[in-house]
Formats: sequence, structure tokens, C-alpha cells
Amino acid sequence: MRSRSPVVDPVVLHGRRVVMRTLSENDFDGWSEVRTRCRDWLVPWEPRIEGTALPPEDRRTFAARCSLRERERQLGTGFGFGIFLRGRFAGELTLSSLQRGPFQSASVGYWVDEELAGHGYVPEAVVACLRFAFEELMLHRIEISIIPRNAASRRVVEKLGVRFEGIAERLLSIDGIWEDHARYAVTAEEWAVRGKALVVEWLED
Repeated sequence: MRSRSPVVDPVVLHGRRVVMRTLSENDFDGWSEVRTRCRDWLVPWEPRIEGTALPPEDRRTFAARCSLRERERQLGTGFGFGIFLRGRFAGELTLSSLQRGPFQSASVGYWVDEELAGHGYVPEAVVACLRFAFEELMLHRIEISIIPRNAASRRVVEKLGVRFEGIAERLLSIDGIWEDHARYAVTAEEWAVRGKALVVEWLED
């Protein structure tokens, strides 16, 4: 008799309007609809080595990616969240490259449905993630790296007043091109000073 995989409770983070939770295969339909409709909006900003094909976005590949994210969560190396607005799938936020030891750091990345961009949903999700990272995971530093010309993504960190650290030249291969990235960061010390105000502004009713 084949044993079933254990049911794992999702990690759920709450904003004022959005709910973030770890994804499962059951989220494929909502995810796929947004990814298909917003493909031209999203693909130009996504990591991809030159010459490689776009990854498939079928149900099997999505399920495998959910399993990988769950494995990262179990290992303590990262968390992948879906962003939901009144039950509607709206985008994703990842807390990745989580390092312990003397680093105690991680990176945040995000994307949102083009129809929902500009309404403050992503800044809200980022603040919920920062609270989780600093107050539950007890990390010391969170970094957000953005292609300088990606104005929509930069507006997120600018709305939150995240500290700009400078430009990292040719940091990451994006859609086959080695792109510079503007690097932003928040430390635990900064969160201790500004976190309460950010939570009041973005998460509380």
C-alpha cells in the first residue's frame, strides 16, 4: 500500500487587503490565467540564461515548483508566497537565498497581475514579508534588487522608503541579457526604528 505524503499547513501572512500564503498545485488555474494574460508584462524582467527556452508553465511544472518551494521551506532556505486579493490570485512574492550563520539575510522578489499594478498591493505584501522575516525568522538583512529601468518595481521600494545602496553591474541574466540591478536593503536595526510605522500604514485597518 502506497503511503501518502504528509499534509503540510501553508504559511499564511496577512496584510490589510492581501493575504499571502505558500502555494500548492490547487492554485494552478488562477496562477496560469494570470501568467498567460500577463506574459508580455512579466517575461522581460525574469531571470533566464541566454539561449535557454522559456520554462514550461503547465500543471506538472507548477506542481514541481511548489514541491521545490516546500522543500526550501523545510530546509529553511526560502519561502514562496502567492499574493491573493479577496481570494483572487494576484501575484507572487519570494523570500529566497536565505542564509543563516554570520549573514542572517535573504532576498525578496515579487511580481503582480498587470491589471492590479499601481494600487499598493505589492508594497503591502512586502511589509508583511518584512515583518515575518525580522520578527519571526529573526533575520538581520533583507535585500531587493531591481533592474533600474523597471519603474513599476522601483516604485514599490520607493513608496516604502527602502534604503538604496547602489548599482550592481551586470548582476543577473534577465531574459538572456546580463543586467545591472539597483540594490535596496533593510536591516533589523532599520526595522526596529521604522517597522511599527510601516505596519500601521500598510497592514492595520
